[in-house]
Amino acid sequence: MFGLGWGELLIILVIIIAIFGAGRLAGIGGALGGSIREFKKAVKEDETPAARPEPRAEGETKA
Repeated sequence: MFGLGWGELLIILVIIIAIFGAGRLAGIGGALGGSIREFKKAVKEDETPAARPEPRAEGETKA
């Protein structure tokens, strides 16, 4: 993963915890999880077949 070893990842994790704090980091994780859940829900709803367009009259043109 990006050429980083376990040691580098551990150092980055410690720095992130020091900056944000453990409690705030849990809140950020929860918000991120909720955002991902909402995104997946929106994508799933978008995959449903769209309603058929209404047929046009013969002389009708596009607006």
